[in-house]
Amino acid sequence: MKALKTIKKMEEGHSVTIAALGDSLTYGWLAEKGYLDYFKEMILSKYPDCRPDINNRGIPGDTAFGGLNRLEDDVLKLKPDAVFIQFSLNDAFSGYSPAEFGRNIQEIINRVNASIDADIIIVTSIYLGYSAEGEIADVYYNVLEKIAEKNKIPIAKVHKYWEKNIVDKAHFIRLVQSDLVHPNEDGYRLMAEAIMEIF
Repeated sequence: MKALKTIKKMEEGHSVTIAALGDSLTYGWLAEKGYLDYFKEMILSKYPDCRPDINNRGIPGDTAFGGLNRLEDDVLKLKPDAVFIQFSLNDAFSGYSPAEFGRNIQEIINRVNASIDADIIIVTSIYLGYSAEGEIADVYYNVLEKIAEKNKIPIAKVHKYWEKNIVDKAHFIRLVQSDLVHPNEDGYRLMAEAIMEIF
């Protein structure tokens, strides 16, 4: 599924406003360039006449509940053409059940739809298949996939894109920082590539 309304504006050379609501992966934790920086470069390469205004609303350590609470000030006031929603790992490992997580994501979607006419794009986090946390993360990614299907909105399956592109465990380690969770610049570039499949 594509972000059709935003793509149309990009193709026609209009300015587009994108608000990215998320956690440290959206913020670009400890990297000179995060996925939004690479995404902007890729958008300008594909749609050279477009004027993208990309607003990074990622906060390290945040959860979907936190994103819901700051949605009005951080996203809706911008009246964006597209909204990225990127949460899961902090929710999974800070005590939110999959059901609670899903309700918070759904409420973010409901409030966006009630306030503005924007493409909504769900963004999953990185592949953790080479760690004990991978199976837990997959439960939350599955929640996101079901919500995207239910709402008929695009989902950038970053974790699947990473899995497809990772050759082996050594390659995975070259895409993340020392905590084995936050991407380095190569990892953030992969995130941007996954999102570009929607654009």
